[in-house]
Amino acid sequence: MNIIGPDAVLFAVDDIDAASRYMLDFGLKAAGQVRDGLLFETLDGTGVIICQADAPGLTPPLSPTNKARKIVYGVADLQSLDAIAAELGKDREVKRLADGAIEACDDMGIPLVFQLTRRREFSLPAEKINAPGSPLQRPVNCVGVDDAVVVPQLRSLGHFALFVPDVTKAEAFYVERLQFRVNDRLGGGPFMRSKATQEHHTLFLIQTPPQLKGIEHMAFHLGGPSEVMQAGNRFRDLGYSSFWGPGRHGFGSNWFWYFDSPLGCRFEYDADMDKHDDSWVPREKPLHADSAQAYLMEMLEENWAPFNGPRKPAGSAA
Repeated sequence: MNIIGPDAVLFAVDDIDAASRYMLDFGLKAAGQVRDGLLFETLDGTGVIICQADAPGLTPPLSPTNKARKIVYGVADLQSLDAIAAELGKDREVKRLADGAIEACDDMGIPLVFQLTRRREFSLPAEKINAPGSPLQRPVNCVGVDDAVVVPQLRSLGHFALFVPDVTKAEAFYVERLQFRVNDRLGGGPFMRSKATQEHHTLFLIQTPPQLKGIEHMAFHLGGPSEVMQAGNRFRDLGYSSFWGPGRHGFGSNWFWYFDSPLGCRFEYDADMDKHDDSWVPREKPLHADSAQAYLMEMLEENWAPFNGPRKPAGSAA
C-alpha cells in the first residue's frame, strides 16, 4: 500500500468567499473545481478543498465545531488502490468513485478517500546556509535574504493532526490496516508516516472527548526557516491571528508558525522536517510545552531602531 500522504482535506463552510480569501492570503493558489469542491493548491498539487456546508450528498459533520468532512490520501499506483479496497472491504463498505478513487470510513467514522496522487514534480531551490568549517552552500555574492521575494511559495501539504476519541483504536487501524508506521510519541499521541514517504509524520493523533473529531491543524512545507518567518510576518500583517510560533518542534525538528483559520482548524507554515526509514527507533516524551517545542521565539509589536528606545513584548502594557 504505497500511500504517499494527504493530497487534500475537504472542508464544508458557510461562507465560501471568506474561506477562499483566507486560502489565497495564506499562499495557496486557486485551482478550480475538483471532485468534491474548489481546490486551493500548493506547488505540488496538494492542498485544501472547500464546498458549501449544504452541498448535496455531503457526509455529516465530524463534530459540532469541526468543518472537516473528508481526508483525501494520494497513493502511488493502481495496485495500492486495489490493495486498500480489498483490505478495507473485509469489514466495511468501500465505494468506487466515478474517477477510480475509493472511499471508506476509518474506525473513528472519519471518511477517507484514496486516489492516484495528484502530486506533481517541481523544481525550486531551498534555503542554503554558510558556516565556518563547512563548504559554502550559498556562493560568494549570493545573498541569503532577498527583498524581492514577497510571498514564499507553499511547496506541499506535509501533514495534519487529527482529533480522535480513541487514540489506541485509531492507531491500530492506520498501522494494521493501512501500513502506517509510528516514528515518535508525544504524550501517548503517535506521530505516524505513511508507507511511501520518509517524512517524520504525515499524521499526528490527538486524544479528545467522544464528541470531538476532525482536523486540529494542517501544515504546509516552505523552503526553510527564513521563509516560515517571512510568510508568517506577512500573514500576520494582513490581520490574521497567530496561535503558536514562530519556533521549532522537537520531534520532527520542523520550524513552525500556526495561525487560526475560519475552517475550524489551524494552518501551519513549516519547514525542514526530519526524514526517517524503517530502521528508526521511536522516541517518547510526556505531553508538555517543552516537549512539543525545541524553542519558541517571541514576536514583538514594534519596529526597532537604536534611536527609538527598547521594544516592548507583544501584548505588554504600554
